[in-house]
Amino acid sequence: MIKFALVGCGRIAQKYGSLFAANSIKDSKLIAACEINEERRFKFENNFQVPVYPDINSMMKKHFDEIDVVVILTESGSHAQVAIDVLRFKKHLVVEKPMALRLKDADEMIKRCDAAGVKLFVVKQNRFNLPVMKLKEAMDAGRFGKITVGTVRVRWCRKQEYYDQDTWRGTWAMDGGVFANQASHHIDLLEWMLGEPVSVFAKSRTALVDIEVEDTGVAIITFESGAIGVVEATNATRPVDLEGSISILGEKGTVEIGGFAVNKIKTWNFEKSEPQDEVILNECSTNPPDVYGFGHIEYLNNVVSCLEKGSPSLVDGLEGRKSLELINAMYESIEIGKEVQLKFQSTHCKLGCHHGNKIGC
Repeated sequence: MIKFALVGCGRIAQKYGSLFAANSIKDSKLIAACEINEERRFKFENNFQVPVYPDINSMMKKHFDEIDVVVILTESGSHAQVAIDVLRFKKHLVVEKPMALRLKDADEMIKRCDAAGVKLFVVKQNRFNLPVMKLKEAMDAGRFGKITVGTVRVRWCRKQEYYDQDTWRGTWAMDGGVFANQASHHIDLLEWMLGEPVSVFAKSRTALVDIEVEDTGVAIITFESGAIGVVEATNATRPVDLEGSISILGEKGTVEIGGFAVNKIKTWNFEKSEPQDEVILNECSTNPPDVYGFGHIEYLNNVVSCLEKGSPSLVDGLEGRKSLELINAMYESIEIGKEVQLKFQSTHCKLGCHHGNKIGC
């Protein structure tokens, strides 16, 4: 039995609480949580009958011997510092996306986890969506031949009231814009499919809301293979969410996965059909009933399996860092108005900056 504790009891924590309460995660149990906000603390405790403490120290004082894994669910800009604080207790870490905002913070997390001898899991739950896994299998089997273009689209709706829920939302210091927040999963999928990026050129704007960061952006990525990647991301879709999708086009096939959260196969065409193709289309052509957090079940089951069997994680710290570097490069490109080569030394990226919106933090 792998025993979990949560740090942070906000919006996504409700999904974690529900999954553990429904026994959706095999061989696991949620035993405690901590949350600085009193109202959220009492709400979570009442909803899930789990003790919730005002801080990490008080939670660990009571449950240190029981806890195997700590899940960090605080605001994005605090992930690195909270992770480093928790590492004093030498517990395995699950960190919601993004693992950090700045690359140097991500590197520090990886280094300290290695030194403490604990595993670091970065949540990229969309990799576990059934359509995405079938796409990855087709990629690895070489069914596309030479890849020409890969595209991800995030066309979601986030109105001003979404950003006004918390003071950290829509800030450079603690959140980032649509690239760093909503589209980070999709950028991860594009990189997972197409491999090593070598350069990126990006543009953005703040179109419909009053925030520091962008609500709309596009990026063109050149991959080592020669394939071109396109990222279209916006929170300015109105009046409601439209899609979260990925398309892969190659010389021998085309696949498009759409739906709200990359969970519905819309196109599955290959030059040479295989017996499983019809089954894949039938299984993956409709949205699951609960899209929000759908992939978390399999992701957390993978965490449990890794800890029980000692197998490697699908998304460890090094894997989670890859998309963060690409996102930082996008923000660098936006600021300098030029294509940015990977690997790069950040001088203008504002993401994670705690000094207003100055560059080069």
